[in-house]
This record gives sequence, C-alpha cells and structure tokens, in this order.
Amino acid sequence: MTNRTATLKADGKPGKAALTALGLLLPVTVLAVWELLAQTGAISELLFPAPTTIARSFIDLAAGGDLWSNFRISAVRALSGFALGGGLGLGLGLLVGLFRRTERLLDPTLQMIRMIPSLAVVPLFILWFGIGEESKVLLIAKGAFFPLYINTFMGIRGVDNKLFEVTRVLGFSRAKQIVRLVLPASVPNIVLGLRLSLGLSWLGLVVAELIASTSGIGYMMSDARQFADTPVVFVGIIVFAAAGLISDTLVRLLGQRLLRWQDHYLG
Repeated sequence: MTNRTATLKADGKPGKAALTALGLLLPVTVLAVWELLAQTGAISELLFPAPTTIARSFIDLAAGGDLWSNFRISAVRALSGFALGGGLGLGLGLLVGLFRRTERLLDPTLQMIRMIPSLAVVPLFILWFGIGEESKVLLIAKGAFFPLYINTFMGIRGVDNKLFEVTRVLGFSRAKQIVRLVLPASVPNIVLGLRLSLGLSWLGLVVAELIASTSGIGYMMSDARQFADTPVVFVGIIVFAAAGLISDTLVRLLGQRLLRWQDHYLG
C-alpha cells in the first residue's frame, strides 16, 4: 500500500494532505462568506446568526454541561434504536435471503410496512407507548430496520449461483456454505446497509425528539426555537451532523477493514 501511495505521488496525483485541504476548501469558504454577510448586516442575524455567534453558543452550552448531558441522552436513544432495528433487519434479511419460503411469508408484509412514513406512525406510537423512551427507540428502530434488511437480502441473492455449485462439489454443508460463501460475499451490501441504517437512526432521532421529548439535542433545539434562540438551533444541527459523520466514518473504516481483500477503484 505504501508503494502504491508513493507511486501515486510520483505520478503527480495529490497526497492525503492535499486532498484534506481540498475537502476543507468549500466549508471554510462558506463560513467566511457567511461571517462577512452577517457582520455587514446583509443577512438577518435572527435567521442566520454569524458563525462566531454560533461558536460562542456552543462554548457556553458545552461549558455549562447542558450540551453533553443532552447529547448523551440522544446518543443512547439513537444507538439503542439502531441496535434493535438494525439487528432485526440483519437477522430477517438473512432468513429471507437464504430461504424462499421465508421470503414468500415475510417479504410482502415487510415491504408494505416499509411504505408507511415514519411520521404517520408517530401518533400511534405515542398512544401505545406514551412519550417515554419506548416510543422514541421504536420510531428510530423502524427507520434503521429496512436498509439493513434490504441490503442483506440483496447481498445474499447477488451471490453467483456457480459458487454454490462449487461448494456442493466440495461437499460443504449448509452451515459451511453460509459461513464460508454467503456471508463473505454479502459483506459489501451489509456494510452499505449499516451505513444507511445508522444515518436513518440519527434522522429518526431528530423526528422523535422534536415531536415529543423533555430531553436530548432535539428537545434543546425545540426549546430554543420557542425563544427565538437561533444560535442554539444551529448548535444542535451541527452536533447532529458531526455525530452522523463520525459514526458513518467508523462504519466505513470497519467496512474497509473487512473488505481489504478487495481491489477498489480509487478514482
């Protein structure tokens, strides 16, 4: 890998530092223009507070402890819903992908449920489970379930049938086929499903906390909106964006480690 990186640099292609600087160019430019427009009064300070004002609000919330206490609550909700919905999606995706009878039994019903918008079931979840943690976690789990379910199913059904014929010739048992063939071949789709499910978990968290909550980052944003405290709303948006980016990066790095045997096109 080192030789390959060196070769790329010798060929005149940018290194990691140059690519990082290139990735920072757009957001830094946007922030600079935003700050300039805010300072000159070209945009409303109420609707678009200056980045420095948002930064001061972030520092104040972090120093007071409100930001971290609310973030811990939100993170537990998002990860709990992801674990529940993603775990069920992975398990049912394996069953439906491996067995045609299970597909005919479960898939039509699951596809029908998938078409129901999350906002449409919020009133039912509140009626059934109240405004406690159960309704929030289940709402997040609903969003996290289907990406992993569909991608796991498609990953299994995408395995070349000729490989199954080879394993039969080699005398592989059904369990050995799953462990040695199906799961490794499905890893790219499963990793993609993990990334999508984790992203939808954070989106579902925002919906759950904005609608009915007394704690969490979403509640903090909703409370700030009522008092026209726009910088705090932007702080919440930035926290959600950063948390989603970090979690997605961790899953992507995990996928690269699991798929290091593949030769990827680098662009």
